[in-house]
Amino acid sequence: MRSSLHTCAARLDIGWSGIIAGALEAKDALDRLNGRIVRCRRCPRLVRHREAAAADPPRRYRGQPYWARPLPGFGDPRARLLLVGLAPAAHGGNRTGRIFTGDRSGDWLFRALWEAGFANQPTSEHRDDGLALRDAYITATIRCAPPANKPAPDEVERCEPYLLAELRVLSRVRVVVGLGRIGWQAYLRARRALALPAPVATPVFGHGTVTRFTDGTALIASYHPSQQNTFTGKLTREMLRSVFETARKLIDER
Repeated sequence: MRSSLHTCAARLDIGWSGIIAGALEAKDALDRLNGRIVRCRRCPRLVRHREAAAADPPRRYRGQPYWARPLPGFGDPRARLLLVGLAPAAHGGNRTGRIFTGDRSGDWLFRALWEAGFANQPTSEHRDDGLALRDAYITATIRCAPPANKPAPDEVERCEPYLLAELRVLSRVRVVVGLGRIGWQAYLRARRALALPAPVATPVFGHGTVTRFTDGTALIASYHPSQQNTFTGKLTREMLRSVFETARKLIDER
């Protein structure tokens, strides 16, 4: 794992100095970063998969335009809550162009965010549906849909600098929700890569567990709202709602 953001940025050639400068506002910085994210083609396997999904969609999506590019983050540039997920779904975000949009995982997630006051509406259907997040920002470990929802370790590594850059821009974040073990682990790795303060105690993944860091940041673990978890009852709406109620309480403590 790289020890600094500058090393990662140089390797990926994301133009660190051009993305974040002292005078740049968070929105401008994120816009510039996201512009680079959507042009990324560094993982050949992921490029092939996202484009193949668009070329041969299921019958219910035939005739619809597909985004078929990496997904940028989405939300409030001044957010105090950050959500870190796994990756776009091949016929969800890869189709609609917005993270957690166009599939049942997003249906669960955005309703829970809305109920906790972090979204202006309970649904996310497409990029121009009027959805706005309030004090929250959503990102992912991997920006392209991976085959079988399983990114390779080298693909995770290539994508990591984007998360590191987001964390530097989103300087107001105080609470992070790791959606699934992979998203949870990605945030912990990112903190180490950025040499951010250590956790108060050894982090343990389990739905609803809270890891606190010596700088006051808190990381909440959540089961991912995938159909595998929601259809089997491993994750219920009340369990997901509770995660964001906890996030709200932790933010309000600050």
